[in-house]
Amino acid sequence: MKLRCFKQSKPIIGMIHVGALPGTPRHRLPLSTTIKNAVAEAKIYRECGIDGIAIENMHDLPFLRGAVGPEITAGMALVAAAVKEEFRGCVGVQVLAGANKEAMAVAHSAGLDWVRAEGFVFGHVADEGYIESCAAELLRYRKQIGAEAIEVWTDIKKKHSSHAITADVSLAETAHAAEFFDADAVIVTGNMTGALPCPDDCHAARDGCRLPVVIGSGIDEKTVRDFLPLADAFIVGSYFKKDGKWFNGVEARKVATLLKIARLK
Repeated sequence: MKLRCFKQSKPIIGMIHVGALPGTPRHRLPLSTTIKNAVAEAKIYRECGIDGIAIENMHDLPFLRGAVGPEITAGMALVAAAVKEEFRGCVGVQVLAGANKEAMAVAHSAGLDWVRAEGFVFGHVADEGYIESCAAELLRYRKQIGAEAIEVWTDIKKKHSSHAITADVSLAETAHAAEFFDADAVIVTGNMTGALPCPDDCHAARDGCRLPVVIGSGIDEKTVRDFLPLADAFIVGSYFKKDGKWFNGVEARKVATLLKIARLK
């Protein structure tokens, strides 16, 4: 199923892990430098011909739970606007951890196309603690600020989380609930950053809803062809980075290699 904000089918979306923002424990660089670094990666992605970009405040460790301060929202908005201007294509944003209203505010102010939401339906225990479901609050907020054009892509049975409290709810049922609560796409991941999802989980997501299914972790040059039939879009982070580590910079060679493999007919 095709995602509305992309002209092409099976888009490949590259991650930009934004440098640590003001007020976070790992913050070292001026915000202007953080923006410059993000724009440099957006330029690499654009020149390689990638289909989309996702930005995320991954360096803001340890993450707050369910909300962030105005300094993070403002910083991410500035980064997002600069990335969007450089890339001139489809861009989405996630604000960790579970700061979904803040992500919507960032997307709206920066002219982005979608947000990645944690805990849209049901609840789970993450590294940061218990993440509550947010669909009702998030979609009402989107309506209030006039941001209905921004899509909500939601993780289901999210990585780095325990789902014991919803063990009696299958992944397919979770995907169905996300559709029922008006999500625009569902995201399937492995257990952690850089880990492949189980193919059965991809099938379950497809069986459980009529929404586009996005694979959100583990895709690289060795796996992309096998997973192309299982999903409608692919978010790639760790593989595109030097040495396959999410905290390193983007390597153009890796982006070009994966795109070539993915687009072979």
